[in-house]
Amino acid sequence: MHHDALYYPCSSRRMTAFGTRGMVATSQPVAAQVGMQILQQGGNAVDAAIASAAALSVVEPTSNGIGSDAFAIVWIDGKLHGLNASGPAPQAATIEAVKARGHASMPLHGLLPITVPGAPAAWAALSERFGKLPFADLLAPAVALAEQGYAVTPVAHQMWDEAFHTYSAYDDVAFKPWFDTFAAKGRAPKPGERWSSTGHASSLRAIAETKGRAFYEGELGDKIDAFFREHGGLLRKADLAAFQPEWVEPISTRYRGHDIWEIPPNGSGMIALQALGMLEQMGTEGRDPVETLHRRIEATKLAYVDGLNYITERDAMKPSVEQMLAGDYLAQRAGLIGEKAVDPVHGNPIMGGTVYLATADGEGNMVSFIQSNFHGFGSGIVIPGTGISLQNRGASFSLDASHANALAPGKRTYHTIIPGFITRDGQAVGPFGVMGGYMQPQGHVQVITAMLEDRLNPQAALDMPRWKWTKGKTVEVEPHFPDHLAQALARRGHHIVKLADTISFGRGQIILRDPESGVLCGGTEPRTDGAVLPW
Repeated sequence: MHHDALYYPCSSRRMTAFGTRGMVATSQPVAAQVGMQILQQGGNAVDAAIASAAALSVVEPTSNGIGSDAFAIVWIDGKLHGLNASGPAPQAATIEAVKARGHASMPLHGLLPITVPGAPAAWAALSERFGKLPFADLLAPAVALAEQGYAVTPVAHQMWDEAFHTYSAYDDVAFKPWFDTFAAKGRAPKPGERWSSTGHASSLRAIAETKGRAFYEGELGDKIDAFFREHGGLLRKADLAAFQPEWVEPISTRYRGHDIWEIPPNGSGMIALQALGMLEQMGTEGRDPVETLHRRIEATKLAYVDGLNYITERDAMKPSVEQMLAGDYLAQRAGLIGEKAVDPVHGNPIMGGTVYLATADGEGNMVSFIQSNFHGFGSGIVIPGTGISLQNRGASFSLDASHANALAPGKRTYHTIIPGFITRDGQAVGPFGVMGGYMQPQGHVQVITAMLEDRLNPQAALDMPRWKWTKGKTVEVEPHFPDHLAQALARRGHHIVKLADTISFGRGQIILRDPESGVLCGGTEPRTDGAVLPW
């Protein structure tokens, strides 16, 4: 039977999922099953998150891989913990070195935007500190998937095909291993077609056996180093060997009686916190749907221009995180929101695309985890015979030495991937996240306001038609975004652009826990191949 796996003439509805012993929500059903199997084998939420993340590097290589970065927020034993596993620029990565290669700005693809990948170290660090099962057991399902193959899902195919055409435009031998690994038939695999990678399986097995060190200090590091030397890249094994993920204290803002938590900079979660903080300052009285939506868009715009101007390594930031989240500064920014759309400009507070997964277990532990190659497959660089596709996070660096996020050796760049978490009165409510590049803080604002102000359940919050600010007064909206709202926003000065596809509007997962009964409820993203599995 022949059919189009991306054609759906009738709308469908997914119900909120409920469970009592555990829950796993990911953008790929097979990866969700892997996490659930780990829970049912006696693992905790952290074990399930690691196993799902490793599996996602196989079944959704269009968004992440072994060469990704990662962030996590973990609720365990009544406390929140944050992990920043974004890697720094290589020691040889200077503004002068990039400009000497003929670039006026950081390139998006190729060897130069690759920074030290953090995902394998994140898996190992989470397992060592909080896991229950042996680390090798957690990666075994991913090894099997890579070795035996799996059927490619519809949205993954769509992104795969886009990457094939993107990288085909480059006349550079360094891209050849990507095609050898991910397009061996001269095209992207089709929906339902089996894809496997023995090299990917071998790399995951080496990472499992060495708790990640094979990637940074061993045989995989040697192969990465050799490839970069051969093709004129800047990353070296010494850069890999020096890397350690960083445990951090999550940062938060208060919104509608809840505390919303994000990873601090260099992550961009502070943008979502600023926007929510502005909305909290403005209150809720007497607002109609158009006014509500207008305010949310304007607050997000104002927060975003601040973030793009100031966010970089936390120690290098001026102003500080505390100054940017201060109530008086957020009130000042909120005061700029009027009846009409503004062309946003950053303030001065010194006055005074990705995979996301959520897991939970029956003991109350919960994990918000995200890992990403950045733009689709990332740099387009794959280390031959390993299945390791490398991220292109360095593309966010500026080559303007006066910019806060200027490229420098050993520096971590502004990072789009952000796991989120909600607490209330010191108790866990649950993890949430919306992957998708620069959409992510905007997605966080939209699902949080939908749940905590509009009182929608997790699935309904994810189903809501989304908007995305891109620049100035321009706001893109999904194909099914209501016309009456789009027209009303246009009358307020917004330049509304309705897109034909939903893929750029983020892909999220949410799990919430009732503090009295312990019952879990969750939703998964309708814009991807996702699944939420309860137990």
